[in-house]
Amino acid sequence: MENLPFLDKVAIVTGSSRGIGHAIAFALAREGADLIVTYRRSGKSAEKAEALCVQIRDLGRRAVAVQGDIAVKADVQRMVSEGVEALGRLDFLILNAAVAPFKPIEKLFEKELKALVGVNYTGNILCLQAALPHLEKSGGTVVFISSLGSRFYNPSYPLGSMKAAMEAVVRDCGESLRDRGVNINGVCAGLVKTDSFKVLRQLWEGIDQIPEALFLQPEEVADVVNFLCSPASKAIRGQTIVVDHGMSNRLYSGG
Repeated sequence: MENLPFLDKVAIVTGSSRGIGHAIAFALAREGADLIVTYRRSGKSAEKAEALCVQIRDLGRRAVAVQGDIAVKADVQRMVSEGVEALGRLDFLILNAAVAPFKPIEKLFEKELKALVGVNYTGNILCLQAALPHLEKSGGTVVFISSLGSRFYNPSYPLGSMKAAMEAVVRDCGESLRDRGVNINGVCAGLVKTDSFKVLRQLWEGIDQIPEALFLQPEEVADVVNFLCSPASKAIRGQTIVVDHGMSNRLYSGG
């Protein structure tokens, strides 16, 4: 019989219609988990979310797609409740969704600043709060997806400051959730060639000189998420693991 370590487990992956979130959701399903796939907008995102659900069902797993903006509390509560109602429980919360303009912090408009904080900080905490009662029942796990922007300067990447703030939340909640039976860790991912990379390369001088071997595949991030959801990671708590092929060990003029 095939070994499926996450059989009968249920995961919600925010922003899972594309990119790293898509890879994480599929990787969890491949290990046996049922998935709550989330997306923010109708249109292409909805189509991609439904397509992912079909892929997951083809693996023999259950999947449901739910729409909502994690910056809106009512949306978050509905997304979690609809997902849990459809699949029966919740074991893993993967905080992957992110949105931000590519521009210097000092040039952010008020609307952009509110969206930056609303989605990438407040939204993640709203998801954690909504999921927590279900995760307590299952002894569940939370994994936050961060990036090297949390640690290294880039002039047009204000998202990095929110990633850094959330890494502090991971540390704090690692302790505050200990007695509630819920664990939380983070994955600080290096450069991944997702849709946003096309914009980033226009703003990051010298990025084209970075060796190809230092770039990540989305599936490599997903592998570490799977590890952090597994019993093998039980001694890791409140930590953010850097996954970047060692890129942060080197110095580049642009990063």
